[in-house]
Amino acid sequence: MTSTQHPPEDAHGHPHGQAHGHSHSHGPAAPVSKHLRKVIAAVLIPFSVAVVVGLAVLWPGGTPPHQRTGVGFDRQTQQAKVVGIQKVDCKTVNAGQTPSNGDTSTAEGQEAKRAQQGQCAKATIEVTSGKEKGRTFTEIVQPDAPRQLHKGEGVIVAYAPDAPHDLQYSVTDVNRRFPMALLAGIFALAVVVVGRLRGVMALVALVVSFAVLTLFILPAILQGSNPLLVAVVGASAIMLIALYMCHGLSARTSVAVLGTLVSLVLIGLLGSLFIGWASLTGNTDDNTGLIHGLYPHIDMSGLLLAGVIIGSLGVLDDVTVTQTSAVWELHDANPTMGPRGLYRAGIRIGRDHIASVVNTLVLAYAGAALPLLLLFSIAQSSVGTVANSELVAEEIVRTLVGSIGLVASVPVTTLLAALVVSADRPAASAGPMRGGRGRRRKK
Repeated sequence: MTSTQHPPEDAHGHPHGQAHGHSHSHGPAAPVSKHLRKVIAAVLIPFSVAVVVGLAVLWPGGTPPHQRTGVGFDRQTQQAKVVGIQKVDCKTVNAGQTPSNGDTSTAEGQEAKRAQQGQCAKATIEVTSGKEKGRTFTEIVQPDAPRQLHKGEGVIVAYAPDAPHDLQYSVTDVNRRFPMALLAGIFALAVVVVGRLRGVMALVALVVSFAVLTLFILPAILQGSNPLLVAVVGASAIMLIALYMCHGLSARTSVAVLGTLVSLVLIGLLGSLFIGWASLTGNTDDNTGLIHGLYPHIDMSGLLLAGVIIGSLGVLDDVTVTQTSAVWELHDANPTMGPRGLYRAGIRIGRDHIASVVNTLVLAYAGAALPLLLLFSIAQSSVGTVANSELVAEEIVRTLVGSIGLVASVPVTTLLAALVVSADRPAASAGPMRGGRGRRRKK
């Protein structure tokens, strides 16, 4: 029997106990025992069934309709193109309106005075989509405007059907679809070239994640379902699909799933506690105000908590998969190492991972809130005043709760991986393993 198990390839001095280790060095991890597989299945199968039931029960069937307000993103838009640019004196086109009292010493008056100086651009815009394709209108662009228009440039225009005929269309943004699509193509190519088949599966998992987000999570919240429940079900579905699709159906992946699940539960509990304790409403800017105005039944604080959970999921997957893989590779390098040794070695790797991931998370949130932080800096507000404002407090709670979950995922996942990978092997090799691993008891 030993002649069929390739014993010469075992370089660790344990020919009987390591018959499976060499054949999985760049593939799935060596299989664990039937008993452990049953234990893992007993946890994950009911959980997966619960996720499927949750998807079925909460499935929204589409985004509920509403009357457009014409505010912010809630406007009718069309594609258009700049067909001509003409330089004109800003005074002749009434670029700035002086306050009715004629006072130009105020900030509003100074802005109106500046707007009437210099050469403005009078852009002719042609609508290129919709029922009024071919219609043209003019747009005045002041010389100090942050966005200048150029001939031949594609733009997005808002349409207000109730406005006077000459004011129905206005430029709201530039059309940047091509550079965005090109960048996405470069990203996909890089992932496939470097990751090969694993990279392809990662892209497929990414598409599935966005599908769950746009087809389930967002419409279900708009329909009135509890945002926290929707986020938990949706995030769990994304986690199961993405991890198993990218890393295969194995005990290694299942350990990462369990570690991620425990961390998500912790994040949900801490987030719920501190969002309520800090009286965070989740309604802090024009966009959230518009959502609340259109759908007043939505629990905005629950929406904030849902965002914390979903936002933490991606980084959690990275941490748990990395820790699980590290423990498995440590075991392959030294199969005689027990669970305690594996945990100690794995946690040393995890500490480096914690430092980099937490720093990345904090800087990502700080970068997103940089304009807001600049406003507080201009106002010369103290650190305590800035941190106490709801806008910043939301980001602080989001960052710290997510970071605590990330930190906790390292020891939890490392411990689970160490216990699983150091346990007994399938029945076919159980007999020989007793001699090589007599110091570990079978369970």
